[in-house]
Amino acid sequence: MSQLRPLRSTSVALMPTLLAPVMVLSFLLMGCGADKNIPGATGSGAGVTTTTTTTTTATATTTSSSPTTNSEPGASKETARTGIIPTPTVDSAMSHVAKTPQPRPFKLIRASATTGDKVIPEVEHQPIAEFWQARGEPGEFGGTFTVSTFGQGPKTFNKWQAADVESDGICQLMYEDLLAPDPWTGQYYPKLAKNFSISDDKKEITFVLRKGLKWSDGHPLTADDVVFTFDTIVRKGYGNSSYRDVLSVHGKFPDVIKVDDLTVKFRTTVPFAPILNGLRVAIAPKHILEKVTKKPVSEFSKFWDVNTDLSSLVVSGPFKVSRYLPAQRVELTRNPNYSMVDSLGRRLPYLNRFDVSIVPDQPTEILKFYGNEVDFLDIRAVRGSDAATMKKREIEGDFKMYNLGPDDGTMFIMFNMNQRKNPKGKYYVDPIKQKWFESKSFRQAVSHAINRKQIISNVLRGVGLPLYTAESPASIYVDKDLEGYPQDLGLAADLLATDGFKKKGEWLYDKDGHKVEFTLNTNAGNTTRDAVCVMIVNELKKLGIKANYQPIDFNILIDKVETSLDWQAVVMGLTGDKLEPYNGANIWKSNGRLHMFNQRLPAADGSITVTDPADFETVIDQCFDKGATTFDPVERHKWFNAYQQIAYEKLPFIYLYSTLDLTAMKNKVGNYMPTPLGIWYTPKGSLHNVEEIYIKKAGH
Repeated sequence: MSQLRPLRSTSVALMPTLLAPVMVLSFLLMGCGADKNIPGATGSGAGVTTTTTTTTTATATTTSSSPTTNSEPGASKETARTGIIPTPTVDSAMSHVAKTPQPRPFKLIRASATTGDKVIPEVEHQPIAEFWQARGEPGEFGGTFTVSTFGQGPKTFNKWQAADVESDGICQLMYEDLLAPDPWTGQYYPKLAKNFSISDDKKEITFVLRKGLKWSDGHPLTADDVVFTFDTIVRKGYGNSSYRDVLSVHGKFPDVIKVDDLTVKFRTTVPFAPILNGLRVAIAPKHILEKVTKKPVSEFSKFWDVNTDLSSLVVSGPFKVSRYLPAQRVELTRNPNYSMVDSLGRRLPYLNRFDVSIVPDQPTEILKFYGNEVDFLDIRAVRGSDAATMKKREIEGDFKMYNLGPDDGTMFIMFNMNQRKNPKGKYYVDPIKQKWFESKSFRQAVSHAINRKQIISNVLRGVGLPLYTAESPASIYVDKDLEGYPQDLGLAADLLATDGFKKKGEWLYDKDGHKVEFTLNTNAGNTTRDAVCVMIVNELKKLGIKANYQPIDFNILIDKVETSLDWQAVVMGLTGDKLEPYNGANIWKSNGRLHMFNQRLPAADGSITVTDPADFETVIDQCFDKGATTFDPVERHKWFNAYQQIAYEKLPFIYLYSTLDLTAMKNKVGNYMPTPLGIWYTPKGSLHNVEEIYIKKAGH
């Protein structure tokens, strides 16, 4: 599921030379029949190493697997260098990307008892609980780890309501999913589950939960919570209905069936390749939220908002919000019931506290890092303009920088193509401007006006790549035949002339004599986007187009593009997915909750009915449905290439650039193991193993 991003275009990177099409589910199905337990997705995968490691079903006190060697296509040795950080080309092997050695596999620890934070392995008695053993080296308990983010902070602490990355990022520290992608291989492994199996007809997946799972309030976490999460919250559209978008195919949601207290089946009417990706939904506490779902949907959006009594939060993840100072700081404390242990049998996490410092802008993040007020700069904080200075300071400083390769998110400018009226009978967009924004020639002219290479050079300081496609260079599904829209002001002027636009003096006018002028927004405080918008304004002025640039608070921006629909043009970014393009269904399908360029508002139940699709929207809908229901890699590429080709021609999003993912971590922090596949667009950042992060004692 893609999300809106208030910060720089950053995320996970995938080896761009991985030519073999890897599907989120297909590699699981090869040779896997019914009743075959699959605790981790084995087979051909994508990652930064050629050896992958997975777990197997526990049959003893501790269990681990043997390494499985996967072949990988040969990598091009050609490397482009942009800026001071070596930058891989789309066809390179990312040889300069940080490659944290892959640790030992996860182990399932069966415990007969617990003593405080110590787990006693089961010997003869029936185990009372099952814990995953972390993969890193034993760390030290205690201390506070501080990261930063800029803007106004979270909008909610309700994980299933969160649609922005700030809110979702805080919630990711508090809740666990059934499964997750391995940060080294990209293959799926169980989290709350201990294994999962897939039927021969590829229409049914069975998950078995670990024994003894508990919520932070001590209540058991069972199959009832899983069924409630998917069958009530997701299916019925409570909170962020984008979860439903990426789990539905042909408008149908999977059946969710409780088998017993620890077993749940998901059944689809047709084979659905992206289902594992779609099942990455945080499991909700039924004993807390069920009563809220018996009220109107609007009540759910208010539950656990930022003004809630924080003691009422019930979580399954390593941390829980304990204090919130608006526009200053979010403090999270350790969850003693978290179900993971280290190699010494000690319950994680190591940290007592995880703090998120909220700052006004990106430069302040850097200053706080230099001033030792912040321990970590994640993928959204280190800009290309900072990289050279930071690299110099790294040599004599107390931190290390990491290059995690190309980003898989997208940065773009879009126009509001909505021709409908709001509930008060007023057009969302002035009908005069509707004609401009609806014109393909107008949008193509804007694309040809933008100098992407200059953005890369002057704003990103070379740490990035021009972007022209709906899938980023980090995606294995990117259509490499789409060559881009080079800056060509002459061609741009010709395209405008075909639609009757004429320049009179300094400014451009449409065929009815209206001056071409609109408002351009982005989120305030983002110095990178601010500079990009200024460049776009200046380039458009050369065509006679007047863009009035107005940066606004991110939460206000989100409300405009999602709810009020009162906007004209916006520069912003969306998260992406390196392995599964269907993760963008909530953006590209016409009934998607983030179909922002032509957004329809949801009904009370969260559903969106489309009665007026544009022809190209209908075709893209079909591409996503076809691509989701075939497991043939060639067919999948055909359909997802087709949608990219339509997006490339029609330009509902005018893509700008893709960055590199750079991070910086203080040397006092242990068990930081960044990988190109282990990145989130949130305060969690590249801390995929946040439960293992620890503060080293003095002298270590």
